[in-house]
Amino acid sequence: MKTKHPVLRRAPRTPRPAPARRGEGTPRAAGGRLVLPAKTAKELMTVNPVSIPAESSIKEAAALLTDRGFGAVPAIDVAGRPGGVISRTDIVRHEREREDHLRRAGATAGRADRTDAEGELLPAAFQVADVDRTTVRDVMTPMVFTVKPETPAPMVALEMVARNVHRLFVTDNDGTLVGVVTTTDIVRKLTFEA
Repeated sequence: MKTKHPVLRRAPRTPRPAPARRGEGTPRAAGGRLVLPAKTAKELMTVNPVSIPAESSIKEAAALLTDRGFGAVPAIDVAGRPGGVISRTDIVRHEREREDHLRRAGATAGRADRTDAEGELLPAAFQVADVDRTTVRDVMTPMVFTVKPETPAPMVALEMVARNVHRLFVTDNDGTLVGVVTTTDIVRKLTFEA
């Protein structure tokens, strides 16, 4: 006796919407345009940006950047004026160069570097720590791109593009850091206008 197999039927297809053409579904396609309503850098900037003293250690800078999730922060002097920018890239580059230097120095020194203050040879289980006393000033990029609070907002955006940077620092007439404008700050301020 033959057994009947159930008949499998396909579910009815629901029509898919046609793929949107480029520009459809955005206010711009409906005749709108992007507008930056902010007039000056002061209206764009984040006030009191996080910074680090230039005399801080590399370890402190690495902790600050990691804990706060920043890619870079300005390095300031005692008067609050930015003298450079310390970035994750600067720290990684320093650590790589330092590690290469220590490895080369250790290869020729053998066990001679494992001695105590009196010159006695330490047991094999001991290691000598090489404390890095490098400061932010030693590693930072000593170039800071700044604008004044009254700089027109479109000029801030054009300056970022011209310099190929993601942030500009805002300084007062004394050169003291008062804010930072990032590409994200500019994008947040953009609005569509019909």
